Amino acid sequence: MSTIQKLYSIFRKHPAISTDSRNISQGSIFFSLKGPSFNGNEFAESALEKGAAFAVIDQEEFKKDERFILVGDCLKTLQHLALHHRRTLKIPVLAITGSNGKTTTKELVKSVLAEKFRTLATKGNLNNHIGVPLTILSIGDDTEFAVIEMGANHQKEIESYCLIAEPDYGLITNVGKAHLEGFGGFEGVKKGKGELYRWIHESGKMIFRNENNSHLKEMSSYMSKEKIYGYGTDSSCSTQGKLTGIQPFLSIEWKCGDQRGKFDSQIIGEYNFENILAAIAIGNYFGVEPDQIKHAIASYSPDNSRSQIIRKEKNTIILDAYNANPTSMEAALKNFESLDSAQKVICIGDMAELGEDSEREHEKIIQLLKKIRHELLLLVGPQFGNFKNQIDCVHFQDSTSAAQWLKDQALHGKTFLIKGSRSSKMELLASAID
Repeated sequence: MSTIQKLYSIFRKHPAISTDSRNISQGSIFFSLKGPSFNGNEFAESALEKGAAFAVIDQEEFKKDERFILVGDCLKTLQHLALHHRRTLKIPVLAITGSNGKTTTKELVKSVLAEKFRTLATKGNLNNHIGVPLTILSIGDDTEFAVIEMGANHQKEIESYCLIAEPDYGLITNVGKAHLEGFGGFEGVKKGKGELYRWIHESGKMIFRNENNSHLKEMSSYMSKEKIYGYGTDSSCSTQGKLTGIQPFLSIEWKCGDQRGKFDSQIIGEYNFENILAAIAIGNYFGVEPDQIKHAIASYSPDNSRSQIIRKEKNTIILDAYNANPTSMEAALKNFESLDSAQKVICIGDMAELGEDSEREHEKIIQLLKKIRHELLLLVGPQFGNFKNQIDCVHFQDSTSAAQWLKDQALHGKTFLIKGSRSSKMELLASAID
């Protein structure tokens, strides 16, 4: 019996994984993962004292008794264990990636599928080399459908997750100017995200594709039509949708064969239309009834700083500060421009991981801002600061000082757009607004 088989037999008796010794699930298996500033092996004994049943370590000097399981590499062992578990599952697995909207889409897809199946999906944004295997290992015997989110910022990353998750279905929400530094430009983004299409194709599986997106069509042009379920606004799509309202929440009509549906959502941003339509299409494909699709999406309300509307006592905030890149920033600004509001305040923070394209992409946003009507503009961060003299604005080096300034202004009756990369911490501005 191999090491993984032995460990899997233990996992079946203790089907919970812990990776943080400060938060131990009772009876779990603790994996001693390493990071830039910590060595999980040093916390293995503490994890056992706090209730873990076993601790997986990869340094022999930390082994004290039989509860310590020595392996060659804890991270690789975690990933191999996840693959072993995946191969025991007899349920559909859908992988979702993309430059923008993948977490929102994942949540919408989960909501729709949960109307018919016991569905497990990636929690939050645990979509990396640790989060993907942890998600797979959290799939229990009662789960009927799994939705795995995959994030990436360099080549071969999506491919590595496919080798662990072995998805039956794939969805790329879109490709945009995100993580340009790691991917090596926009063509690199397409190549990296396209690894999901390639894996699905070579495995003889199927994708869901936005037929309105020319990049996605190009990236999957080698796939047979039988392996593509298309959704979009054209009547030739398997699921056809139409945006019927955007003030401020999206209203949608759709049809699929003889099935029809229409509803008002609690989601803002025209850019979210394709994310909603993806969830509708997946629901249709897997036999979720129109009334169930309507209930799932109409009752979904975004949170965690993703296209989130916050109504304060004196002002309204559109908080979209979980992340930002040139593509999502442009979409958010254009959507904000289309909203009916007389007194608009735009607060945007630096966009990260753009590499040598950073200066050019920040200047493009400045040029776009010149065309968008607004009463007040706040720029946050040194990248946007390079262009503060090109536009009428108030500039701050960081979000802390910007938040304090906003608090001192005591603005009233405004509609705010707050957006920036996670590193900009733009959510601090929302907390400062009454």
